[in-house]
Amino acid sequence: MSHQIIKDLHNRYTARQYDASKRISTEDLEVIKEAIRLSASSINSQPWKFVLVESEEGKNRLHDTFANKHQFNQHHAKEASHTLLLAYDPEFIKEKFSKRVDVEVSSGHLPADMRDNFMGAYAFAEMNTDENGYNGSWTKAQVYLALGNIMHTLARLNIASTPMEGVDPDLIGEKFSAELDGHICEVALAMGYPNTDEDWNHGLPKARLALEDIITTV
Repeated sequence: MSHQIIKDLHNRYTARQYDASKRISTEDLEVIKEAIRLSASSINSQPWKFVLVESEEGKNRLHDTFANKHQFNQHHAKEASHTLLLAYDPEFIKEKFSKRVDVEVSSGHLPADMRDNFMGAYAFAEMNTDENGYNGSWTKAQVYLALGNIMHTLARLNIASTPMEGVDPDLIGEKFSAELDGHICEVALAMGYPNTDEDWNHGLPKARLALEDIITTV
């Protein structure tokens, strides 16, 4: 299939080795940041925080978070051009949603007289909130919507990526506590340009199930 979207998805793969000498351009970073901002979420809740690690100091901090486990991903911390920490809010309360609704109104997307009605959408969060106020299972799901969006954006820019659930949320929470502000990071995305001579996963064909095995049209 010749469609550009399909070409992008065929070209996208999980990089295993990055060329540490190559950096994502400022222009491409601006596109990536705006794509992050425009990511979809249930009821436009945006219950997340993203930390873009690009400085040597930040990379060293990230490298140190692999001290206890998942060392197979540790080298990406310093070799990738950038790493994005995707974090969710474990207690997304109604007052926080109210701020999002205010933006709905100020942007012109929602008429002011509809504000109170739209606040009723918070029921989706309430349905996923336990007796202790925890709704992290629901807010974490929103983070993965953003992750998919960013990965496709990177593919369009011909930038390689490595999604990593193999991270240590406890140490990330400790080393990046100021930036995360109570949010929890359980997935990160390394980004950059592959070292094609060392990356065994580069250039291999896709291995996916057949359409008829996964899609039923009714």
